[in-house]
Amino acid sequence: MRINLLSSFAAGILIATTICGVVYFTDDTTSEKASAKSSGDIKLTAAQMKDELESAGYVVQTKEELEKTLEAAKGIETKPADSKELDKPVTQVVVNVADGMTSIDVANVLVQASLIPDAFVFTQDIEARGLQNALRPGSYTVNSGMSYDEIIGTIFKN
Repeated sequence: MRINLLSSFAAGILIATTICGVVYFTDDTTSEKASAKSSGDIKLTAAQMKDELESAGYVVQTKEELEKTLEAAKGIETKPADSKELDKPVTQVVVNVADGMTSIDVANVLVQASLIPDAFVFTQDIEARGLQNALRPGSYTVNSGMSYDEIIGTIFKN
């Protein structure tokens, strides 16, 4: 009698599993819901996508705009205003800010390039101005002809 009870239980589990498997593999509503969530059913134009990214704080340029910006940056020549500055060569430095860099890291790069005298004072000034969270990844060109405030304004964007 026990074997009959055990085989009936196993047959019931097998039938229930078969029914669940058939329903799972033949039901299309889950795949429709998943595809609707992934695509979002929203088709944006290039201008709308650019506006969305710019409103989120990103800088969006086409390839042509980027090339024009790079050519313009190469063509800019700095001319010193005073005759004292004529004797001193202008040092131009490209500061590459990567994800995860802090104002301390940027200050150390600027000290190595001899653009600022003290990294600690620089980071304290950044914190006093409330710009410690305004550091964004990118490449920034600064030179020795720039003032202290111009260097901060170039690297730290509000």
